[in-house]
Amino acid sequence: MTLLAFFRRLFDRHNLFALVIFALTVGLFLMPNWFRTPYQPAEGIRVRGRVTQVDNSLIQQYGILKAGSQSLIVEILGGDFKGQRVDARNDLIGKMETDKMFVNGDVAMVILTVNADNQIISATAYDHYRLHIEAGLLLLFGVFLVLFAKSSGARAMLSFIFAMMMLWKILLPGILKGYDPILLALAVVTLITAATLSLVAGINKTALVALLGSLLGILLTCGTAMLILPLFRLHGAVQPFSETLLYSGFESLNLNRIFLSAIFIGASGAVLDVAIDISTAMFEVADKRPDLSRKELMFSGFAVGRNMTSTMVTTLLMAYISGYMSLLMVFMAQGIPPINFINTNYVAAEILRTVVGSFGLVTVAPFTAVVGGLIYAKHPRVARNVAYESVGGVLPAEE
Repeated sequence: MTLLAFFRRLFDRHNLFALVIFALTVGLFLMPNWFRTPYQPAEGIRVRGRVTQVDNSLIQQYGILKAGSQSLIVEILGGDFKGQRVDARNDLIGKMETDKMFVNGDVAMVILTVNADNQIISATAYDHYRLHIEAGLLLLFGVFLVLFAKSSGARAMLSFIFAMMMLWKILLPGILKGYDPILLALAVVTLITAATLSLVAGINKTALVALLGSLLGILLTCGTAMLILPLFRLHGAVQPFSETLLYSGFESLNLNRIFLSAIFIGASGAVLDVAIDISTAMFEVADKRPDLSRKELMFSGFAVGRNMTSTMVTTLLMAYISGYMSLLMVFMAQGIPPINFINTNYVAAEILRTVVGSFGLVTVAPFTAVVGGLIYAKHPRVARNVAYESVGGVLPAEE
């Protein structure tokens, strides 16, 4: 490849857009958190530490639950105190989903409290240290994605990281600051969708059709959820840790609107998949058969979308229900009839998520097909000309 060809490829509009998204992602990562908690943030130095000694004498057993405190001796593995051994504690509150137990050899995330003379006053074993495993798993996923899809995989990975930064640095702080959860979530989802489609498909008609189709499906999902939620008599507190959020000093938050935004955010990924697949298929059809009328092209989009929506609805069901498998097994183990536990607020909330998300999936196919027919279809005069030329004919002159 010549130097000129290299620079032409580098400054292709697709690559330039990828560079812009990369710069935005880095900017979001480096951007200080614009939300300031009203509470004093937790102080302390966070370091890795290896547990070298464990004392469980202060732990009390209550059936399958444990309460009390573990006394540990931890060797600091990093930072200014590397190599020092400190006494640490691990408090248990009798909740299996939050409590953790340490044994000799475990690596823990340790919070150190120091005084003005930089001497350790106390140490708390916060949790098992697993950041290196999480980072390695993400890196392995990125390597496989790039090896399989090459440049498209790299752009997909970039869109994945960009989406995480948008959610962490824009959406969540914005809701805590008091912005409307639904409007803010719609704006963030729109930006993520546009960036993802443009990175993967390019800045072209395929991405435009998929963007418009998916946004119409997301808007319908949002509107449907807003209409149906009052009929279910559900409260947004059905989401895990909602009460904890309120008791953290955010009593003014509207949990119902947060719950509604979570519904269409959860469905947006599947909606995006359906939209881009239908848009790509319609583009190929229009490219190979430019003589097709707008109506014929739309029906081609409908045909592509039928099987896709059927499978994606099941995918959405399994994704939502998997988070409440333990709860469903509790009902089954206690012999509660299905008609009873289906009527509970937790299960009803998941039914609402699944059904409303499925509305978006079912409608995104016709939305995308209609938009694709309007954008992809050639002008009638051009289509007729192509049809005549394909059979060796000559288009009659206009009068």
